[in-house]
Amino acid sequence: MATAVGVAARGATPRARNGAMALLRSTGVAGMVSAAVIAVATVLAVFGPLLAPYNPELPSLGLAFVGPTGGHLLGFDFEGRDVLSRLLAGAQSSMIGPLAVVIAAMALGTAIAVVAAWLQGPVDTVISSGLDILFAFPGILLAVLAAAVFGAGLTAAAIALSIAYTPYVARVLRGAALRERGQPYVAALEVQGASGTSICLRHIVPNMLPLIVAQATIMFGWAMVDLAAISFLGLGVQPPAPNWGVMISENEPGILQGYPLPSIAAGLCIVGVVIAFNVLGERLFEQAQAARR
Repeated sequence: MATAVGVAARGATPRARNGAMALLRSTGVAGMVSAAVIAVATVLAVFGPLLAPYNPELPSLGLAFVGPTGGHLLGFDFEGRDVLSRLLAGAQSSMIGPLAVVIAAMALGTAIAVVAAWLQGPVDTVISSGLDILFAFPGILLAVLAAAVFGAGLTAAAIALSIAYTPYVARVLRGAALRERGQPYVAALEVQGASGTSICLRHIVPNMLPLIVAQATIMFGWAMVDLAAISFLGLGVQPPAPNWGVMISENEPGILQGYPLPSIAAGLCIVGVVIAFNVLGERLFEQAQAARR
């Protein structure tokens, strides 16, 4: 009996290793291209403000909506600011905002899913009912409400979206947590006297890690689109701070005036990064599903 218990308990470690290896497998050409795009966007988020050749907030109205010229590859925006500089500097808030949303939502959603799966019974029922209630509130609506209460800004919008995304995370991960809860190694660890907290943190959550990473990758794209939309509405990042969503909004008149480049350039940055995260997230999700079979 003791030997069987020990073998079952040790089964958690290979499962965690297998899940980690699944994330390192080839994701195909599309996955590698997506990873490259994400890597470039990440570098720009860190060093973009330093790489900007001109002051991204310094206006020069005499150059408003002037097209590409020497030293200004993408021309100027509606206030005569260098578009390329604003794109590079705007990458920081455009990437950090979604990252904060994903980290908060994944941490809270994972905790809720694991608690519900571990305790089950009435606790699981109450948690599931609470998640169903949160599903009724769209993220954009919560962000608008947060802006009305706390004022426009990236912080309030990120907190609101984190709350709105949490039930989606918890719903997806709850099923995986329930499957892990029913594994023989969990029963073996309980027989050995391991605490529930230790089992969850050292075994269940690590074994769910491939699915958590895949879900976080897909969710980053959602968060980027929603935060860009919120900034477009004037409730997120506030001008003159550079941000891709803000750039689309403030340069919208240029589309009708025959100079759509500033808005299109910012929109293409958002679309490219979102597609990259979605494609890579789908590949990672497929690998996570295959590793659990």
